[in-house]
Amino acid sequence: MACRLPTQLATTPGSVDYYAHPLLIKTPSHLPCRHALSPIRLGFSPSPSPATSCLSPPLLWRRRCYVQPPLIRCAAAAAANLAPGTPVRGTSILVVGATGTLGRQIVRRALDEGYDVRCLVRPRPYPADFLRDWGATVVNADLSKPETIPATLVGVHTVIDCATGRPEEPIKTVDWEGKVALIQCAKAMGIQKFVFFSIHNCDKHPEVPLMEIKYCTEKFIKDLGLNHIIIRLCGFMQGLIGQYAVPILEEKSVWGTDAPTRIAYMDTQDVARLTFIALRNEKVNGKLLTFAGPRAWTTQEVITLCERLAGQDANVTTVPVSVLRVTRQVTRLFEWTSDVADRLAFSEVLSSDTVFSVPMSETYGLLGVDAKDVVTLEKYLQDYFTNILKKLKDMKAQSKQADIYF
Repeated sequence: MACRLPTQLATTPGSVDYYAHPLLIKTPSHLPCRHALSPIRLGFSPSPSPATSCLSPPLLWRRRCYVQPPLIRCAAAAAANLAPGTPVRGTSILVVGATGTLGRQIVRRALDEGYDVRCLVRPRPYPADFLRDWGATVVNADLSKPETIPATLVGVHTVIDCATGRPEEPIKTVDWEGKVALIQCAKAMGIQKFVFFSIHNCDKHPEVPLMEIKYCTEKFIKDLGLNHIIIRLCGFMQGLIGQYAVPILEEKSVWGTDAPTRIAYMDTQDVARLTFIALRNEKVNGKLLTFAGPRAWTTQEVITLCERLAGQDANVTTVPVSVLRVTRQVTRLFEWTSDVADRLAFSEVLSSDTVFSVPMSETYGLLGVDAKDVVTLEKYLQDYFTNILKKLKDMKAQSKQADIYF
């Protein structure tokens, strides 16, 4: 069986042959179940009901993904008209997802190190002017619209993919279909290096759509033959500000679970710094790296640290893991809540008895990085609370000075 990409990337007579810009991806016939995830199929081998030949995407995305790009014709790549020998500067990079938590740090680091940075940004009512102010070039495109991608890749040496779908979007729209289109175009247009950010342990949780998609994307990049670096991440320190620090300061509820999950959070500035060290290291080409912070923390430990630094107690609302499981089972029953179920699956994994961390000594040695240069969570949160409390104190003082009594 086969499935086709949208008509915008359909082949035309006389177009140039490119390996792995698959307008047609075949899945192996020996797999008992195949279902369409446009623009390609994911083959998987669960234990389907005898009454059905396929499981719907919200129920199960795959147990084993298989992607085998054939030799095909690509009109979109030919339209770019990249003549042989066209010089592409090694410092020219395209950052996808440049407005996100990690993406903006990648852009800042790249500009600081002298790269020519181009940012792929979705068209929006409020343009990403801060990227232009920093010195980057902004191009409008949308991963969910494959026809907008090829033009953004012209003259680019390296693509750094930090993008992820918005909460209100189905997970597969950007994180699978959009990424496949981007990777196909990168291969067809001769991108010389592709950096992809994934999730730690994504290969161990096929029941979670987002993690399963990340693992399948990793395989797709490798099978396509792109020169690549895949970096798996555990968690960002920046995410803890809105989740714990701000609610504690505002005396609002802090949501947590009763699970002993431990996550080695990392500052996105350190992630960006290590990424460019890896990018310049030829020994890292084609490797899978995992970046983790110096220590893995439970939710309760993070809350306790924030309470100590803020100088006030948190109003903690604990959600039992069993409630997450029941909620996920219920939301899976309805098509209009399937995306909620997918995201609850990820929350369920984060709330299980697992550790999202890896020893970093080998990675530090490979990259030539001193572990002491990596920011700890204590230092990161201490700096945040010191700055924010100082600002609040200054604002209070200014408010008192402005009081006028008659």
